[in-house]
Order: sequence, then structure tokens, then C-alpha cells
Amino acid sequence: MRKFILNSSIISAAIGGFSAIQATRKGPRDWRLILMWVSWGITLALAIGSVLQDDDEARELGDS
Repeated sequence: MRKFILNSSIISAAIGGFSAIQATRKGPRDWRLILMWVSWGITLALAIGSVLQDDDEARELGDS
């Protein structure tokens, strides 16, 4: 769990999610809001994928 919390890409995605929440609460509801949430979802998926890939690579190096 610590590998997710301390990873800079996960932290960046969390800040992006907070920005999306603020924009949803205060801004107009139009097509740009949908794109913002889609973009945040993709960013979060890529961040999680990169953490998992780094973990797999570290395990492979440790097994050798």
C-alpha cells in the first residue's frame, strides 16, 4: 500500500482529482467537464499501471 501512497504519479493524480471536484462544484456543467473527468480517469489508470509495473520489475530483479 505504501508504494501507492508515496508515488509521485499517484499524488499528482489525487491533486488532479481534487481539481476536478472543485471544477465540478463551482464551474459550468458542459462538455469540458466530462473531458476533465475522462482525463483524470486516464491519468489515474496510468499512474496505477506504472506503480504496478515498477513493482513487477523490482520483484523480477529481486528473484534473480
